[in-house]
Amino acid sequence: MTDHEHRPSPVPRHAAATGTEATWTEATGTEATGTETTGTAATGTGAPPTPTGASRRSRATSTALVALLCAALGVAIVTQVKRTGSGDSLDSARPADLVVLLDNLQQREASLREEVGTLQATLGSLQTSGRGSEAALAEAQQRAQSLAVLVGTAAATGPGLTLELSDPGGAVGPDVLLDEVQELRAAGAEAMQVVGSAGDPVRIGIDTAFTGRAGSVKVNGTRIGAPYTLVVIGDPPTLAAALNIPGGVVDTVSRAGGQLVVQQQDRVEVAALRVPREPQYARPAG
Repeated sequence: MTDHEHRPSPVPRHAAATGTEATWTEATGTEATGTETTGTAATGTGAPPTPTGASRRSRATSTALVALLCAALGVAIVTQVKRTGSGDSLDSARPADLVVLLDNLQQREASLREEVGTLQATLGSLQTSGRGSEAALAEAQQRAQSLAVLVGTAAATGPGLTLELSDPGGAVGPDVLLDEVQELRAAGAEAMQVVGSAGDPVRIGIDTAFTGRAGSVKVNGTRIGAPYTLVVIGDPPTLAAALNIPGGVVDTVSRAGGQLVVQQQDRVEVAALRVPREPQYARPAG
């Protein structure tokens, strides 16, 4: 090297950059144009650069991919659970699991059978109770009808007697008719009615009263005239025998100057009815 050659002087390290170089200042944080980045000792280095639009699009794409992968994984898990819950999983199930499943099914079957048995027993009980109730109701209705016949609130028909009592001399009094009714009751008469030459038939009941005098007999306050006709339901031979005993009703009527004719019949009808009345003092016991 000659004396006229000059070497380039090195640039001082602390000198500021010029030309196409860029600097970052702490005060402004803005970027100048250039390809190099240096800092001076006075200002130092600043904050990192703000993300650009390209970096933001990259992050959004990554997030979308992660969400898509999670959705696909969820669909795969649901599909596997459905397959596991289906009958196809029995082929790959362990023997111990199959035993547990079979035991559960058997227990369920036993429970259902027990429930069916209970329902059948309940149904049978209800049917039996219904038949019992129907039988009790039918019996009660039959008893009510029988009582209605006995007390005189229902018409009756059956075998019995027809009695014709004539009193030409008007000498038969109410006591003779009462004795006749009492004898028939004692012989098993179930229903009776009496009718005279005047008035309508009168049903004879437990409280029927014969009043008046010979030749003018009243039944329950209503005058009936001779001849008197009694219609009685009961066993004809028994009733007739009760009236024809020595010293009985037939003899009594004959001594009073009247005549009693007894006819046994296979069917007679007692159609007269009594009007029921409420008892003034008596009440059902219990």
